[in-house]
Amino acid sequence: MAPVLPPSLRAWLGLVAALAALAVVGLGAMYAGHSEPGRVDRWVVEPTADSVRPPWLHVAGVTDFLGEPVGAAVLVLGAVLCCLLLRWPRAAVLVALGPGLTVGTTTLLKPLVGRTIHDGSLSYPSGHTAFLTALALALALLATGRLGHGGTSGASLVLLAALVAGGAMGWAQVALGAHYPTDTLGGCCTALAVTPAAAWLVDRASDRMADRRSDPADDRMADAGRP
Repeated sequence: MAPVLPPSLRAWLGLVAALAALAVVGLGAMYAGHSEPGRVDRWVVEPTADSVRPPWLHVAGVTDFLGEPVGAAVLVLGAVLCCLLLRWPRAAVLVALGPGLTVGTTTLLKPLVGRTIHDGSLSYPSGHTAFLTALALALALLATGRLGHGGTSGASLVLLAALVAGGAMGWAQVALGAHYPTDTLGGCCTALAVTPAAAWLVDRASDRMADRRSDPADDRMADAGRP
């Protein structure tokens, strides 16, 4: 069964994951306990719901819905069903596990960092941005594996998909005033750090299960060949 993390991309994505993890920790330490935008946030134009007008306000709202529990569940369920129809159970596990672990990581990090926005809502890192980035990253990994891309071209495709999804959701979160720009950057980096690790875990567990299933058959064949 084909791996969900192509071997040719493991070194590239391993490096990206390590750098992304460092970025998450660094930004978290920089903004721990803060309740207002930092210097980096002020470099970015920070629109609010009052300054973003239709139709872009509606676009931001729809994009935000994709990161809400109902919207996220629909996306993940649809992706899982597609993978099962294609008879790729490993992929089905990844599109559920990758975003799930990523969102779980943001949930654990938020009280540790303690950064808040508006009414005291914990904001770093952005769970919405992390979710959509993780799902896009997982799907791009699967597509890359199916198409046989590897090396620089494969890694570029995967990262491009993740950055487009993260950028779209990050824009929506900032436009709606739900997060600071650096919150969304932290969410995107969380996905880049966690999802490749989740893919590696899925491959590792699947390979071990396959080995265990094959061992009894090998033993019986060996016994049958003995005089």
